[in-house]
Amino acid sequence: MAYRITFKKSVSRDLRKIDITEADRILSKISEELSDKAESMRELKRRFAGLRKYRVGEYRIIFTILNDSILITRIRHRKEVYKN
Repeated sequence: MAYRITFKKSVSRDLRKIDITEADRILSKISEELSDKAESMRELKRRFAGLRKYRVGEYRIIFTILNDSILITRIRHRKEVYKN
């Protein structure tokens, strides 16, 4: 099932902190692969329960599946993604 992808407003701030070429690579991977394979991505635990992660190189995309769409909540480097 192909999902419609939506972004939380704070994701634009996350993308501004990333190099332009890397951000383009991340966005292309999201549009190419995530909408079709979202259910197979690993679910997070504890305080992140209900969220899933998708890995693109050193970056992690945190998202949730809502009915027929995917809401991307955070895109950050793997060292920073799970911090407040």
